[in-house]
Parts: sequence; structure tokens; C-alpha cells
Amino acid sequence: MTNFTTRVAASFAAAAFATSVFADGHINYTGPKMDLSSIQPEFRIGHLGDESAQDIIARNACLEDYVEAAFGIPAKTFTFKDYAGTMESFVGGNLDYTWFGASGYAGLYLQDPEAGEPILTRMQPTGDTGYYSVMVTLADSGIESIEDMRGKKLGFADPNSTSGYLIPSIELGDQLGDLDEYFASAEFQGGHENGVLAVLNGDIDAAVTWVSGVGAWEEGYTSGNLRKMVDKGILNMDDIRQIWSSNLIPNGPIVVRKALPQEAKDVMVGMKQWIHANDPECSENVAAGIVKAWVPVDHSFYEVIVKARKAKIEAAKSN
Repeated sequence: MTNFTTRVAASFAAAAFATSVFADGHINYTGPKMDLSSIQPEFRIGHLGDESAQDIIARNACLEDYVEAAFGIPAKTFTFKDYAGTMESFVGGNLDYTWFGASGYAGLYLQDPEAGEPILTRMQPTGDTGYYSVMVTLADSGIESIEDMRGKKLGFADPNSTSGYLIPSIELGDQLGDLDEYFASAEFQGGHENGVLAVLNGDIDAAVTWVSGVGAWEEGYTSGNLRKMVDKGILNMDDIRQIWSSNLIPNGPIVVRKALPQEAKDVMVGMKQWIHANDPECSENVAAGIVKAWVPVDHSFYEVIVKARKAKIEAAKSN
């Protein structure tokens, strides 16, 4: 057992007998905790702009309560119109916690290696710690394969998205050649949800988005953007068809501000695991679906994505 795992286990075990803490009068939290008030006045939670701010805040409301119970300070949630806004705020030291995609973390790391530290990622119900980028089109579009997309309009999600741009742009490029020549257009849609909505509205022919790749198709898989849209009632899976999938992508990390004390990082790990074990509704809301567990990770898990993003940046500079 690593020192990191030992610290988390000890913190979690000690907290199992702690007095219940009530945040905002409606949660009963008995997981790991510490008093962070002597270090900072509030805990700042940032979210990627891949769906509407209203939906993000509603899904993650319970996370604020648990953070307040765990750290004894007010929690504040911040949403951004795009991934870049979240990344810049984190680099500027204005956020303490964000669930990034792998490419978003890679971009953060390449800007400032000392800004954030990955501590957790989600494990799929199958035990995998990865997910997939998929391309979807309208079920009645007549487009049944990636070959049928030649000369059609493709939508990417966000330039800082792993599954919504980095990985599909690389893998599709390897498979199809110059994407600007293969597709009539390939433009950013302002997030994963917007991309799928653009397909449904007939504005583009297909979009790439993220899914767990396991579970029932009609439910939008076990987790991911399609699952979120199905749960919100804005997508019927019968209306779309999947025509392409990437290779397995490392699940994105929960990243905390690197300057936080180690005890705070350990408490966050334990808190997330406590929520998963004791409040599955909150856990599924925050995770955008079903996960088997939240497992510790560090920077080494994302080195391949950092290298891919760095190569993409260098290639763009040379053109």
C-alpha cells in the first residue's frame, strides 16, 4: 500500500466514527473532514462549460453541501462558457477543484505544471478507467458509416475537450487524412450538448461527444453526455445513430489546486469515496451517470494525453 493510500485510508477510517455534520440543514455527512478556515475563507468549485450553467449548478448542488461539511468553509460554484475559461481561472489560482477532461488537464499542465494536481478518476461499471469519443448522426439521415460522412458537416465540441476534439481529430486524421478536405466543414459547437442538439436540429450532419461505451444504448450508456441528455429529457436515443468510436481514452481527473495542503487533498479523496458509498443519487448526479468507484490517480496516468496535446500544439505552430 502506498503512503498516499495509507493516508486516505487512515483519514477515512477515523472519520467513520465522527459526529454527523449537517450542511445547510439537510445532509448527514460522517466522512473525512478538516478545518480549512485558517488557510482560506472559501472553497471554489469550477465546472467545464459543456452544458447550460443552470443544469451544471442543479446537478452539482449536493457537492457544495458535502464540501462545506468536509472543510468547514463556504463552497462556491463557478461555471464558464467554455473549457478555456475554466482552465484560465484554474491557472490563475482562482479555483480549488474541477473535474477536467484528460485534454483539459493536459492543457492546464502545459500552461503551468504547478497549478493543479490530479487526485481521482472514475471507474466504469466494467472496471475500466477510460471512456470513448463517439460520432453520432440522425438515425434517419442515411449516414451509416464514417465513409458516408465525406463531404458532410461535422461538429466538434470544444478545442480543449479530449473526446470532443483532441482524440477524434487525431484518430480520424489517421484514418481519413486531411479532415478539412474530407468533411465539408468541421467546426466547434460550444460544448458536447450543443453539438448533439445541432445534429438534432439539422444544423450539422454529425457530432462527436463522450460516452462510457458500456450499458444500454437506449439509456445513453451508463454515463456521459448522451446519458445526461436522456436523463434531462432532451434526447431520445432512437433519434440518433452511432457511426464511429475512438479507442479507449483515460478518464478525466478530479484536479485540485496543487498548493492545497496534503491533508485537504486526502480529505477530498475520502469525501468523494464516502459520497459514492453513502449517497448514490448525489454521486450519479455529479458523475453524470453510474460509476463503479472513484480511484486515486496522479500525473503519470495522463502523460500520453499530455504528449498528444503538446504534439498537436507544435504541429499547429509549424503550419
